[in-house]
Amino acid sequence: MEKRQSVWKFIPPGTVIGCAILIVMAFFPPLRSLLVFVALLVIGYTAIRYLVLLGDAEETIKALKAPEKQVKVQPEGPSFQEVLRAVPDPVMIVSGHEPDDIAARRVIFANAAAQMVFHLRSDGGPLVGAIRVPEVLECVDEALFGGITGSVDFETSGGARDQYWRAFSSPLPMENAHDGQRLALLVIRDETDSRRMERMRADFLANASHELRTPLASITGFIETLRGPARDDEKARDKFLTIMSAQADRMGRLIADLLSLSRIEMSEHVPPSGEADLALAVRDVVDSLSVLAQQKGVRLRVDGPKPGLYPIIGDRDQILQVVQNLTDNALKYAPVGSEVSITICFDMTLPQALSLSDKQAAKLILLRPDRNVHEHYARITVRDEGPGIKREFLPRLAERFYRVEGQKSGDRLGTGLGLAIVKHIINRHRGGLVVESQGPASANEDDILERDGKVAILPQTPQTFTAFSAYFPQTRAFGSAETPRLVSDSPMKDAG
Repeated sequence: MEKRQSVWKFIPPGTVIGCAILIVMAFFPPLRSLLVFVALLVIGYTAIRYLVLLGDAEETIKALKAPEKQVKVQPEGPSFQEVLRAVPDPVMIVSGHEPDDIAARRVIFANAAAQMVFHLRSDGGPLVGAIRVPEVLECVDEALFGGITGSVDFETSGGARDQYWRAFSSPLPMENAHDGQRLALLVIRDETDSRRMERMRADFLANASHELRTPLASITGFIETLRGPARDDEKARDKFLTIMSAQADRMGRLIADLLSLSRIEMSEHVPPSGEADLALAVRDVVDSLSVLAQQKGVRLRVDGPKPGLYPIIGDRDQILQVVQNLTDNALKYAPVGSEVSITICFDMTLPQALSLSDKQAAKLILLRPDRNVHEHYARITVRDEGPGIKREFLPRLAERFYRVEGQKSGDRLGTGLGLAIVKHIINRHRGGLVVESQGPASANEDDILERDGKVAILPQTPQTFTAFSAYFPQTRAFGSAETPRLVSDSPMKDAG
């Protein structure tokens, strides 16, 4: 029944009636004079009716072939394009024409995250100008010209700040394509945090197992000795227990420093957005270390402006940790009766921050910030009058667990992580770290140092020192050159 109705739907009833009238008139000769007129009416009506049906059929076909209409998320809400702009991950729509024309790949839409991360304009631009990773470009080509959805991992590096990404590409349908234009969606996800967590766990296990092996073996050996030959030796027992306590303290410091370093590395790619007072941090550290300095017979001297005047871009707790580690490191190697000086300077350009404070010193830049990011820097220099470091040892100073040859025993025991922590904190702050040192002169040959691209032969000198300079970006220029400086000294315990 439904099939008959569907057939009669396309045959106009007037056409059927007209055909019946023509048949009747054919059998009655008196009515044949009207035959031509009725036939014309039937033909005209049928033609008009079929034209109307063909028009409706064409509209139905167009509606079926048309893509899904771009509707809003809500009747009165934002459009999908506005939603894409608010997505936190970089999202781009890439167009292409010919597979061999790589330069014609253009970004025709980029949300706010893509514009910020890949330095794109609001109207897009060439894809190769934003992303130069061959694997990502190949993944986009597969989506454009192969209709293949895929993903690829890639890495971007800016100095020591490596970031890990995953790019997803998918072809997009396009209505009324002109000149063979094709579209693809490119979504990029930042996976730096997850990668850093994986590496943090691996590094922690590797470093902990390596560095804790020695103190654990020492404690185990002493325990076996106390259970055996030294069981009844009270003097040996007290000595061994003292050593075991020192080794246990060392393991505690190792674990604390490893955890601190891992936390810093995990957020190293995210620069701080707050403000900190460098002069106040120095004062707090000097107050906390003044007792230790008196016990060692070392004077702490601070040369800088009063606290509360010049804020810098930074995390206060991490700035305190930098000053604490540098000052504590200087106190370890400062001889009795000497001085550890802490100097703070503001409104320094990058060349000024990297300049030498002592023309006869060997200098090495352990960390250099990206150029053209900040115009002014605040620098803190911590200098001790210790034995100094030979120039061949300078490149490895910020490595984990590295300690200079000849400085791994006595009262200078440490975890070897202090400078590594300092370097990673400064790197997060987009600052820099410079070391200057005058090590012991060689008895056989003169020291030949490369300084500012020139080789200079320096006379042997008995004076030795080591100075670490850390500099952090400022929020603006303060004009601190005209500001009176505050010089303070901590009391020094009589060495006699």
